[in-house]
Amino acid sequence: MAVDPVTMTALVVVYLAITFVIAYYAYRKTKSPEDYLVAGRCSHPAVIALSYGATFISTSAIIGFGGQAANLGMGLIWLTVLNIGIGILLAFVFFGKKTREIGQRLSAVTFPDLMCKIYRSPLLQYISGFIIVISMPLYTAAILIGGARFIEPTIGISYTSALLIFALITAVYVIFGGLIAVMYTDAFQGTIMFIGMTVLLVLTYLVVGGVTAGNAALTNMADLVPAALGAQGMTGWTAMPALGSPIWYTLVTTIVLGVGIGVLAQPQLVVRFMTAKDDRSLNRAVLIGGIFILMMTGVAFTVGALTNVYFYEHSGQIAITAAGGNVDAIMPLFINEAMPDIFVAIFMLTLLAAAMSTLSSLYHAMGTALICDIWGRGKACALSLKNNQIGIVLMMAVSTALAFALPVSIIARATAMFMGLCAAAFLPAFAVGIYAKVPSTRAAIASMVSGAAVWFLWTAFVHTAEAKPLGICQALFGVPSLLPLPWSVIDPLVIALPVSLVVMVVLQKYYGNCGVPEAAAPAG
Repeated sequence: MAVDPVTMTALVVVYLAITFVIAYYAYRKTKSPEDYLVAGRCSHPAVIALSYGATFISTSAIIGFGGQAANLGMGLIWLTVLNIGIGILLAFVFFGKKTREIGQRLSAVTFPDLMCKIYRSPLLQYISGFIIVISMPLYTAAILIGGARFIEPTIGISYTSALLIFALITAVYVIFGGLIAVMYTDAFQGTIMFIGMTVLLVLTYLVVGGVTAGNAALTNMADLVPAALGAQGMTGWTAMPALGSPIWYTLVTTIVLGVGIGVLAQPQLVVRFMTAKDDRSLNRAVLIGGIFILMMTGVAFTVGALTNVYFYEHSGQIAITAAGGNVDAIMPLFINEAMPDIFVAIFMLTLLAAAMSTLSSLYHAMGTALICDIWGRGKACALSLKNNQIGIVLMMAVSTALAFALPVSIIARATAMFMGLCAAAFLPAFAVGIYAKVPSTRAAIASMVSGAAVWFLWTAFVHTAEAKPLGICQALFGVPSLLPLPWSVIDPLVIALPVSLVVMVVLQKYYGNCGVPEAAAPAG
C-alpha cells in the first residue's frame, strides 16, 4: 500500500531540510583538504560512534540481512555478537587507537594513503585504491537497491525513479561537504535509525502476540520449513542449521564470519578512527557504538525471523513465499502490510537514514580512492577539493549503473562479498602495519595480493553462490564448481584470509627481522 502522500511528503521534506542544513553547516566548516578528507581530526565521540555505526549498518542489514533472517532464522543473531565484540570493541580499542595515532603522525587522509605511509610504498597505495574502486561499487549498489526497494511501494513510484532520486540526493551533500558533512549527517541519521528500529521491535511483538507467544509460534513453525531448505540442513527459524550442512556453512562462513570479521578492514570505517582528536574520544565512543549496533542488527534479525509468524497467521504462507521468492522484498512487504500507516512513513525515513549514511561514506571513500590514491597519488592535485568531487560523481555513476544490473536477493550476499574481500586483502597487512616496529613492505604487498587473488579464485571457481551466476568456471571447465560439498559452500573469506595471514606473518618474520633492507620507495 502507498502511504498518504501529504504525510509522506511532509516527513520527507522535514527530514531532507534538516539533513541539508546540517550538511551546509559542515560545508561552511570545510576550509582545507584535511577537513574534506578526515573531518579536521577533531570529531566528537558521539559523532564518531554514530557515524561509524550508521555507516556500518545500512539497508543491507535491515532489508537484506533482515530478509535472510526471515529465510534462514535467528541464527543470524550470532552476527550481532560478532558485530559488537569485533566490529566495535576490538575495532575501536585494538585498531582504532593505533590508527588514530599513526594517521595523525603521518598525516594520512585515506586508508590507502595510511598503508602507503606506514610501509613507505606507493605500490601499496595503488593496490589498495584499486581494490576499493573495483569492489566497493558492488556494496554501494546493494545499499541503493535496499533503499529503492522500500521507497518503491511506500511512495508508489517506479523502482528506477526511486533509485535515481535516492542516489542523487545523497551525492549532493557528500560532494560539497566532504567527510565533515558525512559524519554530521550520519549522526543525525543514526539517531533516526535508533528510534525507528526500537519502535519496529515493539510493534512487531505486538503484531505477533507478544514476546513469549511470538517466539513460541515461530518455534512451532519448524515443520513448515520448505523441503529444499530442510534438505540443506535447516531445522527451524529459532534453531541453528544442522552442523556441517550447506546452510550451516552459508550462515556461519558467509554471513556471520564474512561480515563479522570483514568489518575490521573496511576503508570507509578505518577513516573514522583518523577523525578522532585523541584516544579518550575513541574510548567514549565504544559504549554508544555497542548499544547502537545491538539495536540495529539485533532488531533486524529478530523482526526478520518473526515475519514468518505474521505472514503465516494472515495468509497461510511463510515469509519467502509471501514475498514471491525475493529475500530482499520480505522486510518492505512486512512493514507495509503489518505496520500502521504513520509508522510506515516514519520507517521509510529510518531506511533512508540508514542507506544515506552508508552511501555517503561509500561515495566519499570511492571518490577519494580514485583521485587521491590512484589518479593523483603523490601530486598536489590529489588533495584538490574539486578533483575529489569529480571522483565522487564518477563513482556514484558507476555504482548506480551497477544497481540496475544486479539480480534479486543480492543485498546480503553483495555485502558479505565486499566485507570478505576487505578482510582477506587488507586485514593482515593493516594489523601488522600499525603494530610492528619494522613492518615489511614485501610482506604487506604479498599478503594483500595473495589474499585478494585467492578470494577471487575461490569466488569464481569454487563458491557456488557466486561461481554459478558468474559462469566463468562453467565456461572453462564445464562445471559450476571445481570442488564438491562442503567446499562449494564455504565462503571465500575462510580460505583467503588464512592464506593472506600466513603470507604476512611468514614474510614479516623473515624480512622484518633478518636485516634485509626493504626496497620500498619513500611515500612522497
